[in-house]
Amino acid sequence: METIVSENNLLLFEALASKVRIKIIELLGQEPMIMKDLASSLGLSNSIITMHIKKLENANLVRTEMIPGKGASQKLCTLVADRIEIVFPSKGLIPRNFHICNISIGHFTDFDVSPTCGLASKYKVIGGGFDDPRYFLDPERVDAKILWFSKGYITYKIPNYLLPEEQPEELEMTMELASEAPLSNEQWPSDISFTFNGCPIGKWTSPGDFGGTRGKYTPEWWDINMNQYGLLVHIRINNDGTFIEGTKVSEYTIHDVNIRRLQWELKLEVKEDAKNIGGLTIYGAGFGNYYQDIVCKLTYIDRK
Repeated sequence: METIVSENNLLLFEALASKVRIKIIELLGQEPMIMKDLASSLGLSNSIITMHIKKLENANLVRTEMIPGKGASQKLCTLVADRIEIVFPSKGLIPRNFHICNISIGHFTDFDVSPTCGLASKYKVIGGGFDDPRYFLDPERVDAKILWFSKGYITYKIPNYLLPEEQPEELEMTMELASEAPLSNEQWPSDISFTFNGCPIGKWTSPGDFGGTRGKYTPEWWDINMNQYGLLVHIRINNDGTFIEGTKVSEYTIHDVNIRRLQWELKLEVKEDAKNIGGLTIYGAGFGNYYQDIVCKLTYIDRK
């Protein structure tokens, strides 16, 4: 996260100006925690912890969600920032801001997949079984936090919050991905292609489908021999082209991909003519090694 020292970012600096909130960040840096467990660890009341968590949420440092518990729902707190770069004002520096959007793995809008395939929430397999593409239409698919298929595509629509006076500089999309092998296989390469607003922006080759070691957030009920975690993939589109993990993969710039379209469309695909047809697994918050869904961050300059 890049932050410039300005009045616009007071919420962030105020959120960090507290010993209690720093301790909360340290605890959540180890693992997501239930609100009442945070209160117990710090020896504070639930109401006091709720106030501190709200400040961290307002600063986009922590995310909360309600999950089922014994007898009642519980609030799970997750640290969503891993670093902050503070940029001090200087002559000629133009302040940059950003819009962030999180797209849940199950909120796809179109698909065409082939077995092996399936999807699951944090609590159960959706549809009651594997390898039947019809389950991708199950009403509970919106709760999916992992999905996989051997070939085909999945498409997401993403809201665009860019305003007319905001000049886009860079779009960064991050997601945890891996191949899809029967059970798992770390030596199972797969060519995964990305299309953004109809533009074929690039391809990334996953080295394998990782299993055998439980993912940091993969639930205990999930078979250890199945896909457990992936690699966090960073896609950046800016004025110089499109980059995946820092390597330029296409000439499409931020101005070539219809960035002002009101709804962006992101398509992930394993093509039938790919050199390595090794499937695709997408991990969301609650599976894998990174507690996140598909994250889109659009950096812009405010020209007002």
